[in-house]
Amino acid sequence: MVAKLLISGGRKLCGEVKVQGAKNSTLPILAATLLCEDESVLFNCPKLTDVDATIRILRYLGCKATRTDSTLIVDTQSMKRSDIPHDLMREMRSSIIFLGVLISRCGRAKMSLPGGCELGPRPIDLHLSALRQMGIEITEQHGELECVANDGVKASKIALSFPSVGATENIMLTAVKAKGTTIITNAAKEPEIEDLADFLNKCGARISGAGESTIIIEGVEKLYGCSHSIIPDRIVAATLLSAAACTSSKITLDSVIQSHLSSIIPVFEQAGCEITCRSGKLTIDSPRRLYSPKLVRTMPYPGFPTDAQAPVMAMTCKAQGLTVFVENIFESRYKHVDELNRLGANIKVEGKVALVDGVRHLFGARVRALDLRGAAALVVASLCAQGNTHICGVNFLERGYDELEVVLQSLGADIKKI
Repeated sequence: MVAKLLISGGRKLCGEVKVQGAKNSTLPILAATLLCEDESVLFNCPKLTDVDATIRILRYLGCKATRTDSTLIVDTQSMKRSDIPHDLMREMRSSIIFLGVLISRCGRAKMSLPGGCELGPRPIDLHLSALRQMGIEITEQHGELECVANDGVKASKIALSFPSVGATENIMLTAVKAKGTTIITNAAKEPEIEDLADFLNKCGARISGAGESTIIIEGVEKLYGCSHSIIPDRIVAATLLSAAACTSSKITLDSVIQSHLSSIIPVFEQAGCEITCRSGKLTIDSPRRLYSPKLVRTMPYPGFPTDAQAPVMAMTCKAQGLTVFVENIFESRYKHVDELNRLGANIKVEGKVALVDGVRHLFGARVRALDLRGAAALVVASLCAQGNTHICGVNFLERGYDELEVVLQSLGADIKKI
């Protein structure tokens, strides 16, 4: 049965909630456990369909994975395969992260091209070019990749043409057990890159510079399992902030890292919200009517994150004045616009620019989510819309949000899954 969300809008939110673990940290760290030929314990792992898909890949490869609440235990001693079948790869785009770990552990990897949300071209050329520089032979045929490191993985100096998160992670995972020192320049700086490096270093890796533009990986012979807690999800935090802002609410988020939100917080302050941070907690107090934050431009970290663009856009639909969004990371990242307009928003798109002219009221309607962050945007807009909103496509939301409807219910929202 396909689930839907039913939201009755117009209710203020109030209270305190804990922010879940970061999806974009959990997935590469789960893959990285393959580099340790024993047991790893991961805390603060969100319950997401993408995490479930990653666990299915681990089990297919022969590993054991067990969950107790938000704790995952992964034992890779019994791993026996180096291939991932088409149906598992197609479940999510980030499954390409297994390429580096399989090559590093097995010396070979075979998989089909990955699936996931359709956000326009997301070529893996950067991944493949880097791996070839590390001595890996790659054959592409009929939508499948076959990789072999006959002479072992070689350390290399790799300059990325774009600070791709996925490519940076794949290079790190491939290089961590290579002979010699690998240097990545123009590396991605996201907090999730730092979290992956922290996990690997706990396992015995020698990685420095994560979170900066140059990352240095000194290869080691062996890694060992460890215990690690996943960082809080900054995109989930941005979504909850958007929900509070558009409903004129005051809420507190527990378990946040303020520095990870350095490009997000100013947007809410420009909209008239008061934000205070203390001891890992963030409180937002929103005005009766928001002001336009004027310009929101997505950029690689530490710029404004593309994943937060959609929920923040939903928040600006009721802000006084015109807000300009410029999407610089992905094409096809405005699929939520037509559905927001069905709720009464006034948004026009021209190429990578979206103009949001704030309206006084949004109105409930039947809408459909077409991707993960677009689903979150529809939830945010529905919370402040008059009347009832039915949202289809909840499966997208469940890829990145751990029971968002339950979290919002605890804050006083009238939302339920049907």
